[in-house]
Amino acid sequence: MSSTKVSVLVAVYNAEMWLSRCLDSLLAQTHHDLQILCIDDASTDGSLALLRRYQQQDERVQVIALSENHGQAYARNQGLLQANGDYVCFLDADDWYSPDALEQAVCVFEQYDDTDCVLFDVDYVYPQHSELYTMPPFASLTGQEAFRLSLDWTIHGVYMVRLALHQRYPYDDTCRSFSDDNTTRLHFLASRRVRRCQGVYHYLQHAASVTHASDVRRFDFLRANESMKRQLEALQMGTDVMRLWETQRMLTLVDLCMFYHCHSRELPPADAAYGLSELRRVWGTIQPSLLDPVRTRKFGYRLMPTWTLFRLQEWLYFTLRGWLGKNR
Repeated sequence: MSSTKVSVLVAVYNAEMWLSRCLDSLLAQTHHDLQILCIDDASTDGSLALLRRYQQQDERVQVIALSENHGQAYARNQGLLQANGDYVCFLDADDWYSPDALEQAVCVFEQYDDTDCVLFDVDYVYPQHSELYTMPPFASLTGQEAFRLSLDWTIHGVYMVRLALHQRYPYDDTCRSFSDDNTTRLHFLASRRVRRCQGVYHYLQHAASVTHASDVRRFDFLRANESMKRQLEALQMGTDVMRLWETQRMLTLVDLCMFYHCHSRELPPADAAYGLSELRRVWGTIQPSLLDPVRTRKFGYRLMPTWTLFRLQEWLYFTLRGWLGKNR
């Protein structure tokens, strides 16, 4: 039996209906040496009371109750401050692990000393079916290889990481949504080796989640990407990395132009106006010299010298795609 301790961060907000399954999956792990840090982000349902009951039943469960709601990244960071395991991973309050997931990840760390992150298999759970997140086969990636593959999520961001690395790069909580993705990419970039295991993270899919819904918070992607750029600049990353990220910012801008084109009428007028202003603001911050010409030269993806021309390009591009049924 491994004596390695794993700290699990469970951010909780109004998750009473799913929370027991989440916590039961942790208490049933074949790897027993756990610190289960449950951070209640000022829930208004019975989540906190349920967490307290689990805390009374098992000393591995620790509860942190926040008095104000701050969002998932902030909540996880409060747990990270108290983490004392050798490794850290997260579990969302509506998701669950396979019984051997943590043991599988720890075994990879113990087998390969140069490993800094271990990816789980991710099982997307829908109402009527489930499907595994498809990644290209690999046994080991360098940190920079993993970073590159994370730009478009060719590899996902559900993993276990060494505590020291996570403490070096806590969650980016500059935005309510999406900025925590930056932390994953920084962890990968700073890793010696990134590997994978066969432990499964079961990821419940909600139609109403921010990533699926017509919600103004989708525009947080833009500010999250800017936060990542500032962090890369502070780390004095080379031009090759900065080109990759600036190109990704441009692709995100185009993607959110499509979101605005398709869904702006579903948003309250003030939210639609805010979204358009964010698109224009970010368009003005893109550095043309850092863009990959191969990925940003085709119609629809060109930066264009003026905002009016860029808007016209996006309107034409997504109107034509809409006629062909290609807008998603």
